[in-house]
Amino acid sequence: MQRFFAGLTDPGLLRTSNQDAYYLDDLGRFFVVADGMGGHAGGQEASRLATETIYQYLNEHWDSSEAPDVMLRKAFIAANDAILKDQYHHPERSDMGTTAVAVMFRDNDKQPWCAHVGDSRLYRLRGAKLDQITTDHTWVAKAIEEGELTVDESKHHPWRHVLSQCLGREDLSRIDIQALDVSGGDRLLLCSDGLTEELSDPLIATHLKSIRSCPTAVESLVDAANQRGGRDNITVVVVAFQD
Repeated sequence: MQRFFAGLTDPGLLRTSNQDAYYLDDLGRFFVVADGMGGHAGGQEASRLATETIYQYLNEHWDSSEAPDVMLRKAFIAANDAILKDQYHHPERSDMGTTAVAVMFRDNDKQPWCAHVGDSRLYRLRGAKLDQITTDHTWVAKAIEEGELTVDESKHHPWRHVLSQCLGREDLSRIDIQALDVSGGDRLLLCSDGLTEELSDPLIATHLKSIRSCPTAVESLVDAANQRGGRDNITVVVVAFQD
């Protein structure tokens, strides 16, 4: 299958800085979105370190014998270590961290893989149906899973942004990795929560399915999030498949 892709990041309407980052491999082998936290300088540095380290690890080990899931896990661990090292040398950034979501196409495109930590998400649009592939590593997501909160209650819960996992922590214990099923006509969306806080899944699906061009799709999604408040940084990457 042919792959077409585009990415865009925007500070939103209320933030003075952009702590998101993304990476598009020129050859379409892998894509990364990260959403930093820990103050202006800290958040920017954490997301930059994560995207660059994941890219560097995957690029340097691409032709190795490592299995795709092992390679992704090691790339995320390397990103976590890079942020910890920076924290050690720059105590003023000791509280910085970042979410990350990555998609990798290896094995002759037969089975792409995804890895994520935190609440940056991966969606798949197939036909008119939008599926959230990743599960947020947040307090509210765990509460929903355990039946303590409903989905509607979680949308306005004061702890909805509290992460249970992120890169930049000594106690990082969970990196979710999974194989993906994609077909011709599908679209993948990697995004930070600046998009999903403003747009419901049905609205996201509308923008993805009504616009054929990937560059136009990312611009449309960012514009729509800003039109609905733009309260956070917004980052989107769209990957489209054609037989």
